Amino acid sequence: MPELTHDPVLLNEAVDALDIRGNRADGIYLDGTFGRGGHSRLILEKLGRKGKLIAFDKDPEAVAVARRIDDPRFEIVHGSFAGLDIVLAEKGIDTIDGVLLDLGISSPQVEDAGRGFSFLHDGPLDMRMDPSRGMSAREWLAVEREEKIAEVIHQYGEERFAFQIAKEIVAGRARQPIDRTKQLAEIVARAVKTFEKGKNPATRTFQAIRIYINRELEELEIGLEKAWQHLATGGRMAVISFHSLEDRIVKRFFAEKSVVQMPDRRVPVRASELPQPEMKRLGKVKPSVAEIHDNARARSAILRIASRIARARGE
Repeated sequence: MPELTHDPVLLNEAVDALDIRGNRADGIYLDGTFGRGGHSRLILEKLGRKGKLIAFDKDPEAVAVARRIDDPRFEIVHGSFAGLDIVLAEKGIDTIDGVLLDLGISSPQVEDAGRGFSFLHDGPLDMRMDPSRGMSAREWLAVEREEKIAEVIHQYGEERFAFQIAKEIVAGRARQPIDRTKQLAEIVARAVKTFEKGKNPATRTFQAIRIYINRELEELEIGLEKAWQHLATGGRMAVISFHSLEDRIVKRFFAEKSVVQMPDRRVPVRASELPQPEMKRLGKVKPSVAEIHDNARARSAILRIASRIARARGE
């Protein structure tokens, strides 16, 4: 079987956003989601001789691809970027010069039926980014309460038929184990009465279960904060999200870091003592019409870019 490939969305725009050559060519950069390495390889092209790139990925297959990169400036970590603070501490690194996060799921993961992410290809109902750790979707659906299943599908899939789907899942598992993606897709299709034209009725449910099983949103919130804590003044952060739940978290995080609570006007304060925002938002970028035409996965992508302009006192 040929190796599955992945076309990174907003490749040049995301790497350009790090301003590597104009900022710190010999700096330290993080690629929080290696995937198949499109962003990492382009970062390495722009890095100086003394620069360093540390990439993270939970998927063992992605890590195997990364280990083929023969470059002393590059290192791959098998794990979530949410643990980047531990990795940096082990390496004695206090600050980084840029971080890039390409969120969501990669094409090879979706296209490999054996991973259980796709409702279009029948396979074992797994959905774990790292199949060696944690509970699979099959195991979770076999034991979880109906109310919790409905809550997950509603919260992470924004599915209005979440209650009906959860009810069908519980009824279905009473008849036989739900251990195949096709089984789950058929159960969801029976419960979803109306859906968007051209969109599979199982789309939102599969998204919700995948996000929950892999703790994607929790890890995003943790990873953003930890990366920010280590980002040097002048360093850049670039984040590509693919659905509203991810983008909402990124947008809120950027907003919180770019505003400050001003002191009471009645209290005399020197200008030099006024609080300063930590972040400057540098805008957002969406894929071009041409990129969307060539890669349908790009249609919902949003790249948000920010720069650190100050560090909190005591850091």
